[in-house]
This record gives sequence, structure tokens and C-alpha cells, in this order.
Amino acid sequence: MANFSFPPSDSSIFILTGIPGLEADHIWISIPFSAFYIMGLLGNFTVLFVVGKEQTLHKPMYLLLCMLVLSDITTSTSFVPKALCIFWFNLKSITVKSCLTQMFFFYTFSTMHSAVLVTMAFDRYVAICNPLRYATILTNARIAKLGLVCLTRAVLFILPMPLLLSRQPFCANRIIPHTYCDHITVAKVSCGDITASRVYGLLMAFVIIGFDLTLIVLSYGLIIRTLLRISSKEANQKALKTCTAHICALLMSYPLGLFSSLSHRFGQGITPHIHILLSNLHYLIPPMLNPIIYGINTKDLRVKVVKYICRMYSPRGT
Repeated sequence: MANFSFPPSDSSIFILTGIPGLEADHIWISIPFSAFYIMGLLGNFTVLFVVGKEQTLHKPMYLLLCMLVLSDITTSTSFVPKALCIFWFNLKSITVKSCLTQMFFFYTFSTMHSAVLVTMAFDRYVAICNPLRYATILTNARIAKLGLVCLTRAVLFILPMPLLLSRQPFCANRIIPHTYCDHITVAKVSCGDITASRVYGLLMAFVIIGFDLTLIVLSYGLIIRTLLRISSKEANQKALKTCTAHICALLMSYPLGLFSSLSHRFGQGITPHIHILLSNLHYLIPPMLNPIIYGINTKDLRVKVVKYICRMYSPRGT
């Protein structure tokens, strides 16, 4: 492939290497990357289209699903196009400002994704533990306000990360061994004291993931307590079924994300390309699978999606 990269000595740019050690396989790696990304976009935009079109789906649960979908789309779109440019065209250069901008949007929307999962856990708690008050506690207007709170929290928490790095002097060797501008990887390129950036990044990882997981565990603890008080086995199974999709989303999001964050800081024995591949897959696979999981486990959404698909492929006039 032709090399369109600028030399690393240019003081205004970084060089993103892609996946170090696997440069010869970038073309092959790009195939699943692009497939996961395109499938994720198709699935998520289908959910947005169907929920937007169907008035019967304009409910808190589906509005929260749309927020999750939007955070998935924006998170993956903030880094996948650039990664594919590296894989396909060897376009490895990125300006410092663009790198910090990418970092801001990437971490902001991934943080919002976590906050939406917390809100969805609260939604399930109210639906199971206080079903008679569900309609009054969780209105569409209140869900919209909660979404705004999630976005505001993400912006306020993440903004200091690129701002701290923007004040740092960067070394002559500006090579970043990653597919996107990962916070700690960019910080390591600095010639200055990055203690503040390191501490803040680690603090945010623990505060965001730790706080959000605590709220989710608390919500499901209360849900389980309520279910144990219900004698009807059928009612228990029905209640648990409404949580299945959300639990799957949690299992895809937090374990791999926490492992990726901690291994990059403390897992010195882990091969770099393994860490980078896992980090990328963490932000590619959930956006692809979430629409499928929610489509399978949510009857109303599944019926509406099938209706639109059938209408699309049915002969005109029938």
C-alpha cells in the first residue's frame, strides 16, 4: 500500500501505527472490523428508524434503547473510520488537535453509554418493583432529562483529559502504537510530567465504572429481593425475561472494558497487539449485537422490525 503518512518529526502531528506487530495483516484485520462496524450501523439505525416511526414504541424503555444505540454509533464512529484509513491506505498521521478531539468524543460517548446502562437498570427496577407507579415515575420527559444528565456528566468528567494533555510538551518521537488516540497511550508520548493525566485517567476509570456498577448491582439486588417475595414462578420468569437484554448488554460492556483499562496500565506482560485488538473489539461487538439482542428479547420491537422488513420486500401494491 502507498504510504501517505507525514514524518514523525512534524511537530503538529502524531503517527497512529494501527496494531503493532500485525502491520502485515492490517488488510485482513480490516475485513472483520469493517463488517462489525457496518452491521452495527445497520442494526442501530434500524432500531432508531422503527422506534421513531412507531408511536406505540414512544415509551421510556425504547427511548432509553435509542440513547444506548446513539452512544454505540457515536463511540464506534469516533475511531473506526480512522482505523480503516490506517488499515487500507496507510494514512497514519493525525494532527494533535484532531487526536485530542477524537479522544474527547470517544471517551465522552463511551462514558455516556455506561450512564445509559445505569438508567436502564433503574428503569427495570421501577418496572418490576413499582409497576403501578411506573408511568408516573418514568415519563418520556423525565427520560429525556435523564439523558441530558448522562451527557452532561460525561462531558464534565472527560473534558479535563484532553485539556491536561493539550498543555503537555510532546517528544520528537510521536508514534502512538494504537488504532485511535487512547488517553494513556498519548500521555506516554509526552516529555513532561504526566502524573496528573495518569491519576485523573485512572480515577475516572474507577469512578465511572465503579459508581455505575454499584448502582446497577444495587438495582438488581432490589429486583432480586422483590422477585423472591413473589410466589408465582410464572411471574418471576416473566420479570426476569424483561431484564435479559439489559443483562446481556452489561456483560458485553463492563468485563472487557474494565480488563482493557486495567491491563493497559498494569498488564505489562500482555502482548500489545492483544490489548489493542481487545480494546477495539470492546467498542465494535456490543454495537453490533445490542440491536439483535434487544430485537430478540423485546417482542414489540421485534414485531415492528419484522413488519417493516416484510413491507420493504413485499411487492408493491400488496
